[in-house]
Amino acid sequence: MAASEDTTPTTDTTETTDDRVRLEPGQEAPAFSLPDADGNTVSLADFRGRSVVVYFYPKADTPGCTTEACDFRDSLDALEGTGTTVVGISPDPVEALAAFRDKHALTFPLLSDPDRTVLRAYGAYGQKKNYGKVVEGVIRSTVVVDPEGRVTLAKYNVKATGHVARIAKEIGAA
Repeated sequence: MAASEDTTPTTDTTETTDDRVRLEPGQEAPAFSLPDADGNTVSLADFRGRSVVVYFYPKADTPGCTTEACDFRDSLDALEGTGTTVVGISPDPVEALAAFRDKHALTFPLLSDPDRTVLRAYGAYGQKKNYGKVVEGVIRSTVVVDPEGRVTLAKYNVKATGHVARIAKEIGAA
């Protein structure tokens, strides 16, 4: 499967405008070590031996990000049934992630990337059009990494609603 734009029809007015990195299936996923909502360091290497859905979202506790996070929460049992776990990454501070996790009973790690290094390495940060204006920010994206640390699926500029169901179907969890 190739890296791709999510082509689901939507009323979202965000689109990417730059030539940022796009990960492709077969590539080694960029390593990362980031603090979670409790301040503990979580690394991609911690998931070696399991598949992991790494999803990137703009801001904790906003409508689209809450929809996506709760959809991942509600699909976690099915995903874990395929040997896949979930990690969410945003530029939010750990305190905001802890509040978001607790408010919505999220049971997977939420990681803080305040300097956006990991977001950029995964192609999830850059210029985008938002309501007709070019801005720089997080591009909602999802990358699935296999047990050996290689990308198996990369989706960029995804829409929050319905996205998790499509990912679950593509990895055989639905």
